[in-house]
Amino acid sequence: MPRMGNPIGKVMTRIKKTEKAGAERAQEAQVSTPSQVYLKALPLRDLEDVAMVKREVKSGNILILKVSPLAKKSVDDVKRAVSELLEFTQLVGGDIARLGEERVVITPSFIRIWRERTVASKGALPTAA
Repeated sequence: MPRMGNPIGKVMTRIKKTEKAGAERAQEAQVSTPSQVYLKALPLRDLEDVAMVKREVKSGNILILKVSPLAKKSVDDVKRAVSELLEFTQLVGGDIARLGEERVVITPSFIRIWRERTVASKGALPTAA
């Protein structure tokens, strides 16, 4: 009869290796919160400002962007910039919302934007977020 070894020992070794690999993956995916987080209000004047906004969000800052300076130049550029920032924010796991007609707030992955999910009555004004 062929020798099978210790099948329970082999299974336990596989389980331990799987648990260790899972813990290592979780550590890699974990986003560390920076020691200081700033809330910055900035104007969006050109499409080139989008790169700066991305750097700020990656470094853990919360941004309130005023898009009206760019809108005065080109509404299409505003649409392009907001679309690019939306895609970026989703990619890094952050959050983005509109604040009124001329502002956008963007947060890093460790901060969520609260949104009211109730139906507004006829006289009530809906929140922008």
